Amino acid sequence: MSLLGGIRPPIAVLSVLLLALAGVTALTIGRVGDPRVPEAVRTSQQHFAEDGAIALRASIDESVTDLTRTAGLFSAAKPVPADAVLDKIGNVYQKWMGTAVVEIKSGQLLAARGENVPLTVVDRAHLGDENGLAPRMVRLPNGETRLLSFALLTWQNRPQQLLVASSSLKFPGISLGHFRSIAVVDQRGRILSSDGIPRAEELDSDSQRAEAAAARRQLTAFAATAAERSSHNPVTAKEPGSRGFTGVSGSLLGDRHDGDRAVAGYAGLASAQPGESTVATGLGLSVVAMVPVAEDPATVTDTAFGVIAAGALLVLGALTVAFLLGTVQRPLIRLFLESRRLTRGDLTRPVGVPRYGEAARVGHALERLRRQLLGEPSDEQQPARRRIPLGARTLVAAAGVLLLLWSGPLMLLVNRAGDGVVVPQQLVDDQRERTDTLSDRVRRALNEGQADLTSVASLLGDRTRPADMTAVLERTMTEHDRYEALYVLGADGTVQARAGHRPHLDAGEGPAKQPLRVRDEHGRKPVVVGTAELPGRHGAAVVGEFRIDFVNALLKRPGLGQVRIVDADRRVVGGNTGYLAFQKLPDGRLDELVQAGSERAGRGTRPSGVLYRHGEDIGLAAAAPFTGGGPANALDWTVVSWQPASGLAIPAYSLQNRTVLAGLLGLTAAGACLGWLHIVVVRPLRALAGQAERLADGDRRTVLFPRHHDEVGAVTRSLELLRQQLAGRQRRRESAAATAGRN
Repeated sequence: MSLLGGIRPPIAVLSVLLLALAGVTALTIGRVGDPRVPEAVRTSQQHFAEDGAIALRASIDESVTDLTRTAGLFSAAKPVPADAVLDKIGNVYQKWMGTAVVEIKSGQLLAARGENVPLTVVDRAHLGDENGLAPRMVRLPNGETRLLSFALLTWQNRPQQLLVASSSLKFPGISLGHFRSIAVVDQRGRILSSDGIPRAEELDSDSQRAEAAAARRQLTAFAATAAERSSHNPVTAKEPGSRGFTGVSGSLLGDRHDGDRAVAGYAGLASAQPGESTVATGLGLSVVAMVPVAEDPATVTDTAFGVIAAGALLVLGALTVAFLLGTVQRPLIRLFLESRRLTRGDLTRPVGVPRYGEAARVGHALERLRRQLLGEPSDEQQPARRRIPLGARTLVAAAGVLLLLWSGPLMLLVNRAGDGVVVPQQLVDDQRERTDTLSDRVRRALNEGQADLTSVASLLGDRTRPADMTAVLERTMTEHDRYEALYVLGADGTVQARAGHRPHLDAGEGPAKQPLRVRDEHGRKPVVVGTAELPGRHGAAVVGEFRIDFVNALLKRPGLGQVRIVDADRRVVGGNTGYLAFQKLPDGRLDELVQAGSERAGRGTRPSGVLYRHGEDIGLAAAAPFTGGGPANALDWTVVSWQPASGLAIPAYSLQNRTVLAGLLGLTAAGACLGWLHIVVVRPLRALAGQAERLADGDRRTVLFPRHHDEVGAVTRSLELLRQQLAGRQRRRESAAATAGRN
């Protein structure tokens, strides 16, 4: 017999799979972790820390790039005093705590702005070494940490100067909400900067001071653990970052305090592309975000259900296997033995005929062949035995129905979450705060792009030649991937220099008055256009067209679901997934949410979040308009996000998903094994029944070939031997009759 063919392997594999599934069901269904702190809440804190790490990494890299690029533009132009350099930098960028220009050879301080820059840590003798100009962190006497960035100012026939800028390690635009704290941690687990925990002198009561002290101790403990885990290689880390984050990230559970459990997420600074290294990633920093979460003592899990379901599967599985053994396997084995007996010449006993199906048809054919071999008259005049009209396909289908009695309810009826699912309020808050953070990230990116245009415009004088302008534009395009086109546009609409794609301009169109605006390219594509006037060129301006893919890439963060950017008319201009430009939002509830978030609250707008329910349709949504200043505010954009609650790791949905998965596994096991049985046994057996009946009816010419080396194939070979015996006997009778006729 074939190792994988025949009737025994499918039934044996089905038995093993059902036993394994019963064990998995008993051990997993009803066990969904600690329901008092849902996995969705822990994952949300992990995503929050990743958002902070991405924002901090982008801020540091952008700061270093801007300083280096600005110094390069100054060096390419005519020499200017150090005060003029710092004044122009301060007018364009407001990101540094302090700036200074130092003559490298003498160490003389030429100019300074903002807070005092700790120049004593700068070793001027080793600036020319490898990584001599790499940013470095400095701890101030007051305990705060500053990041120093360096760039060279080089003019012919002048001493080389060092441009130094200091910045804090504060998170740009991270919306913390209520009771959340966040910290930047170095490789040794020390907290370099933190936000969200008030200082003792800012609190009024002893109880508040005690809570703040407990939170600070917990954050310090989290920081040590996060630093150790973030130092691992992302490829081999036990907790690799989530989809969309290339570094190491994860979540942590802390101690209980006043009924709340401290939950934290951590993430190491990582580059946007796997395998790449940036200035920020080389600093070895990590981000820790912590929030107290109220534990829910209620539980939706029931471990007894898993045991009951496993027991029911064992009972139905045993019935199914017994049914297949009794109705399919044993009759076929019986036919195999009877056919072997006839081929060996044992014709004394009648053939044992099964009661139904193709096996009964083959058994009756064997009995007729036995009579023909004995020379007895045909049994056609004898009353036929009554048979139940059940074929092998019906029997296999009945076995499938038995298993479907277990799988069907699990997939469709049992452990359904329903419309009463409890969604933790923390998830609603996180959806709102993360959307607000994303909104600020997009706003800052557009403001940075506009600031770069202003920086370029300030360095292009009225005597700059078109070739030199083109070189500056191409250099800016190379250093920043946010633009698809850069050009100098005259007041009369003529393009004096350009780099990148062809500009989206109408004939005779001059520079716009707005620093940032959106062009509607016939309803097909939104084009964000930034404009910075050129001084001394009579209305000419540097114009940059932002890549809409650059804006969309900022929105691609896991755990937020669908994300869209809408304008003041609530038309879609960007998204993290496919969308139609300038179309309306897909749900009227989202329109209402955007309108509610855009309403003025005091002096500004505010983000809003909601948990909506419509029957079993439960979801989270949030909207965050642009706030915080800068030219991007004039766009009047709002970032909207929404996702179904069923996609979150909430205990009720986790239990439902595991129950459905168990049902699907049972259905898959049944379909695979019974389908295997149908292919290798049932179909050949049906064909064999027709061949056996034709042979018993007198067809001696058709040669019977076995399809497989199994029980059905063995019966086929036996029938072929019987055919050869009957054909030989018939030839001998015909030969004897012909001889007698001649005599």
